[in-house]
Amino acid sequence: MTIMIIGLLIFLGSHSVRIFAENWRQQQIAKHGETTWKVAYSAVSIVGLAIAIYGFGQMRLDSLYIWYPPMGMRHAVALLMVPAFIMLVAAYIPHNAIKAKLGHPMMLAVKIWAFAHLLANGSLGEIIFFAAFLIWAILAFKAAKKRDRLTPPAPVSTHKMATIATVLVGLIAYVVFAFYLHTVLIGVPVFS
Repeated sequence: MTIMIIGLLIFLGSHSVRIFAENWRQQQIAKHGETTWKVAYSAVSIVGLAIAIYGFGQMRLDSLYIWYPPMGMRHAVALLMVPAFIMLVAAYIPHNAIKAKLGHPMMLAVKIWAFAHLLANGSLGEIIFFAAFLIWAILAFKAAKKRDRLTPPAPVSTHKMATIATVLVGLIAYVVFAFYLHTVLIGVPVFS
């Protein structure tokens, strides 16, 4: 579990710079340039995520269970992940009404993902893993909303087709992940 926690600290720590050290971040971008910042940030993030995922896999080999979720919770997760996937896609497709309305759909998607997985996983390591992401997403969303109040984003025109595409791509991504990739990548079937 220690490896997983180290990975989480690196990954979520790097993603917390905008929460706790926005001025420092701006100074580094001004000093080294935006491209250098993005490359360094991405490298640290990828390393942290890889360590966290590896540690998560190792933790699952010898889990200490705090509680045993009822089977129905797996169905709740499957249901909650539908809007999470749509919000995740909404973060990337321009001019969709979902992003325009929610502002920060990626963080909302992470909140739903983490909360849903806390419902269906009862080992100590899983609780730490998903709770860390949930806490981070709550703090990151709060910090992003604060930045929006200080410097309101420019209004974005929305297009009906962009919103429809967002929902369709989100649903397709959900189906592919739920019915195939979750088992391949995570080793746990969504529907069993």
